[in-house]
Amino acid sequence: MKRLRSTCLAVLIGVLMMLLCCDQLPLHTCGKVGEESLKRSYLSFFEGNRDEYVRRYSSFPDTLKAKMKDMAKEMFYFGYDNYMKYAFPEDELNPIDCEGRGPDVLNPSNININDVLGNYSLTLIDTLDTLLVLGNVTEFQRAVKLVIDNVSFDKDSTVQVFEANIRILGSLISSHILLTDPKHPFGEVGYEGYDNELLHLAHDLAVRLLPAFENTSTGIPYPRVNLKTGVPPDSINETCTAGAGSLLVEFGILSRLIGDSTFEWVARRAVRALWSLRSNETGLLGNVINIQTGQWVGKQSGLGAGMDSFYEYLLKSYILFGEKEDHGMFQAAYESIQNHMRRGRESCNEGEGDPPLYVNVNMASGEIMNTWIDSLQAFFPGLQVLNGDVDNAICLHAFYYAIWKRFGALPERYNWQLQAPDVLFYPLRPELVESTYLLYQVTLLTSLRKMPKCGYATLHHVVDKSKEDRMESFFLSETCKYLYLLFDEDNPLHKSDNKYIFTTEGHVVPIDKRFREKQWRDMFPCEDGVLKESEPNHRPPPSNISNCNRIPEERRYALPLKSVYMRQIDHMVGLF
Repeated sequence: MKRLRSTCLAVLIGVLMMLLCCDQLPLHTCGKVGEESLKRSYLSFFEGNRDEYVRRYSSFPDTLKAKMKDMAKEMFYFGYDNYMKYAFPEDELNPIDCEGRGPDVLNPSNININDVLGNYSLTLIDTLDTLLVLGNVTEFQRAVKLVIDNVSFDKDSTVQVFEANIRILGSLISSHILLTDPKHPFGEVGYEGYDNELLHLAHDLAVRLLPAFENTSTGIPYPRVNLKTGVPPDSINETCTAGAGSLLVEFGILSRLIGDSTFEWVARRAVRALWSLRSNETGLLGNVINIQTGQWVGKQSGLGAGMDSFYEYLLKSYILFGEKEDHGMFQAAYESIQNHMRRGRESCNEGEGDPPLYVNVNMASGEIMNTWIDSLQAFFPGLQVLNGDVDNAICLHAFYYAIWKRFGALPERYNWQLQAPDVLFYPLRPELVESTYLLYQVTLLTSLRKMPKCGYATLHHVVDKSKEDRMESFFLSETCKYLYLLFDEDNPLHKSDNKYIFTTEGHVVPIDKRFREKQWRDMFPCEDGVLKESEPNHRPPPSNISNCNRIPEERRYALPLKSVYMRQIDHMVGLF
């Protein structure tokens, strides 16, 4: 999807949120919106308006935008340079002690660390395409050479298949594509002597992940593999829906790049297996499943942890590969989400009642299971934008931003009934910034900058702001990337004729006709449990319909969310 530089959406979202450091900026209107007389007629409604929300949310001068762009770049390099100085070739930087971190070999059960860290220079690999987004071709080429010269996956490391896929495999594939792209969106980034080494590394890693798909009765993969020996003998038979069902983008691109259907086949088989096990009553899936029996161990259905990227990859797989089946599954899933998880008034920006909210429900009955939501759910407004449901995206994004305004970060879990965090830490997650970028404008930049001496640390407690000595790789790969892109309107991702999409780890992938062509026949001829075009819930994708037309014209030149509803959301999270 081209990066939302169209005039109508830019003005619609425009200045959706207040930058944390600029409460008192004067009213400043967006430029280049087309018909000047139409713009003036709507903006005149706000002239002299002292409404607090109009005053605070309607301003973003170009000088401030340039300043924020520089701040985002400085933030990235502060974390990146210190990782390279104190931590490389280890996986992560401990930003308080200024030292590197690798797998916890003394405690193999410490999956919080060992699921992610594989002793393969994780942060450097995960950061490769961010260097290009920031325009640093020289450092990108140096980093690629460091990866080629130093990284091997022949390691006695047991890692989570999902994390290795999105962080490592996805970045290697993205960087290889950008290195070899004949359209040169970032300039001449290739260098003499590059011989597809990143693609070879990606292939090698994917082969080492394949044992996860073997010896399972359902085709749903084991959650972890040892990169040397395969599935550990004591491996559990339970995995989460997102972990098993969010492999298709990276595995599918790899298959289509090298002409080997194996990787896409196993990933697509897992998605189909999960889909076939959804509830007959609600159409919802649970969050944890037994890969041998196909029984749901966790019956909670929501948009956050354990489920988030499953929905994301159904839509993004369709965008990349053009498989109608993927689109059909996504639309059916989205309809079930709207029917059973969404609470509040029918319309985001009209009518009476509580603000819309997506809650955790029982997959079989649709009944609310608890009163908390988690920070990973903040990705969903961005997915709604990709799906064209901009109105609902605005409301949900405003809700999460209100939580951020209250705490200066997103708590890992927030209890919407108690108006208080249930789980207090914040590991610098990118989901809210990602949705903000897809909604085009605003940042959380100034809050994130208040971090320790040689990097950016996880917030252990969003209230007292105590810190944990860890900087996860996604901070540089995603959070900084989306923050920078918010303010760099001239970035090649925005100006190029190419169209791009981001993986769930924020890696840049072009929408390329190569990925819509297969060198093999269809792998699943009409299996049971898979949505067919003839089924009632299947709706073909719309053609030539702009998301702009979904928004009333006057709101393209004013606040996207009416002040009364913005105030209501602030009350909802206890801001005042």
